[in-house]
Amino acid sequence: MTGPDLTFVQLTDTHIVPEGERMHGLVDTAANLGAALDMIEESGLPVAALLLTGDLTDDGSPLAYRRLRDLVEPVARRIGAEVWYTMGNHDQRAAFRTELLGEDPARNGPYDTVRMLDGLRTVILDSTEPGKHDGHLSEPQLEWLRDVLATPAPRGTILVCHHPPVPSPVPTVNLLRLRGAKRLAEVIRGGDVRLVVTGHAHHAACGAVAGVPVWVGPALAYGLAAVPPKGRLRAAADASFSRIDVFGGDVVVTAVPLSRAEQVYDVAETERVRYIESVAGPW
Repeated sequence: MTGPDLTFVQLTDTHIVPEGERMHGLVDTAANLGAALDMIEESGLPVAALLLTGDLTDDGSPLAYRRLRDLVEPVARRIGAEVWYTMGNHDQRAAFRTELLGEDPARNGPYDTVRMLDGLRTVILDSTEPGKHDGHLSEPQLEWLRDVLATPAPRGTILVCHHPPVPSPVPTVNLLRLRGAKRLAEVIRGGDVRLVVTGHAHHAACGAVAGVPVWVGPALAYGLAAVPPKGRLRAAADASFSRIDVFGGDVVVTAVPLSRAEQVYDVAETERVRYIESVAGPW
């Protein structure tokens, strides 16, 4: 059986709060993150990098960032994965840089960076603007991105930002999406970007911008209902994350719920694969 060449895990909208607190007085967001990390570690999945795609903390407090770091980074070291952080609208740039990156908090501009793994380039863009909850990319950021993409990467590029550049069926999320998505489309059209990975919406979705697939990852903190009762907006304490697998020229994203649903089966992988091979046609 041939597995993926490269695997990333997206953990988005973790909304970590200081110890002893709960988000909205209800959700233990640290427990949700811990459960996701436990699942990843116990799976033995060869994760190349953990992508934390914004709204890492709920209020941007240094204590919350330290709690996040103390949960994520020991697991990343044990499984041999890199950790890549992205700013979200609930994050605070000075504390983000100090607590997660070890940088001078005086560096208060957008956090944009490039990471390379096995020839696959990941470009992380800061789509936040202090004091606002919708998404913004400045002209200097777009020019920087244009310069980065001018040289194709051997295995192409994954673009990561917090705010989706596509609409949402949830009206509140739709109002807070990335502004000026057409400007981003002009920069990436015809280039080597294979996938745009975002969060923010608290519901899973897919779309496209400039012909490039867009993945909106489900949140670890809680989930918004895409089909609520008429005239209502509804959120529940659902938690999910995403795995992103690269199979040669294909990139596949899978939503992974942290579910307490009744188990249907639990069998040896090799046994099940042999069975499927016996009933499936040849490849």
